[in-house]
Amino acid sequence: MVSKYKLLKQHIQSKILEGSFRPHQKILSEYEYVKAFEVSRHTVRQAIGELVSEGWLYREHGVGTFCADRSKFSSPSARKNVAIITTYISDYIFPYIIRGAERYLSDKGYNVILMSTNNDFDKEKQALENILTQQVDGLIIEPTRSAQANPNLNYYLNLENAGIPYVMMNAYYEELEPLSLTLNDQEAGFRNTEHLLQLGHRRIIGLFKNDDMQGVQRMKGFLKAHRHYGCPVDPSLLITYSTDEKFSKPAQAIEQILTSQTDHPTGIVSYNDELLLQLLDVLRYKKLKVPEDISVVSFDDSHFAQISEVKFSSIMHPKERMGEDAAKYVTTLIEKPNANLSSIVYNSDLINRFSTRSLESKLAMEKE
Repeated sequence: MVSKYKLLKQHIQSKILEGSFRPHQKILSEYEYVKAFEVSRHTVRQAIGELVSEGWLYREHGVGTFCADRSKFSSPSARKNVAIITTYISDYIFPYIIRGAERYLSDKGYNVILMSTNNDFDKEKQALENILTQQVDGLIIEPTRSAQANPNLNYYLNLENAGIPYVMMNAYYEELEPLSLTLNDQEAGFRNTEHLLQLGHRRIIGLFKNDDMQGVQRMKGFLKAHRHYGCPVDPSLLITYSTDEKFSKPAQAIEQILTSQTDHPTGIVSYNDELLLQLLDVLRYKKLKVPEDISVVSFDDSHFAQISEVKFSSIMHPKERMGEDAAKYVTTLIEKPNANLSSIVYNSDLINRFSTRSLESKLAMEKE
């Protein structure tokens, strides 16, 4: 169990790091902390005393305690560290992205600090606090739940105030308008859906994650393709889910659709390869073959697209190239702060592994 004085100490540090206390701003009095946290004066003095000795605060006799200017403790010329924060580290396509960044940074003589948020805002906050307290020159970060309002924007503003450049990949927080490296997810969603529509499919299930920008943009492309081809979207076939639901809701929804609807869907557009691999278990259970009975397409062209007996078509993700480009951008900004750089949007290319078939040819075979 964390002691009360450490909890108070962490609270004050967080307030400093998020910008609630600015350099040379007076913090609350000991009495105010005693009252607000319902702790003893000894607890408050112990927490503030450690923060003073560690350089977070300073005291002026008879006046109060103030937030220190920590920028004077930094020595930019001696630092060559870049932090990489991703939602996950060892899962899915993330090892490839990290490998591309690490390789470039190591060749350039930078140390790499690797952290994960597990797609959780609190963990993102902790990671950003670590960045602001360590000697870090630059940051490459994948935003957490990028389609939702982010409670940690103050930390990014403090990075900017501290002169620490950051680059976002896979998605970005629109409020910050940062340099970013992203796949053209809307175009990718359009292309996957168009592929099925051109093969004659009209009842297509779309599954999209709704708490990150990638999922929202891929869904937008899915809807645009239907409108472009004059094909109405059946709302019952559009499935959205959050990070917390990814191992339950999509599979349950697919099974319910295939069980309850007599006019069976003939195609699936899956948010990514990891999800589609789960859905294949449902299709096997329902005794549906790919692509004979149902056509499937996905996104990211990960190793999942080839490890099962069904090799499925998938939009290519730049992976290592994205990681390397992000590393090039952040080192450029460290070495040339006024460099004129523009965000990168990668084109979407469909890798066709023949997990789809023409609906007309299927109907012709059934008549024979």
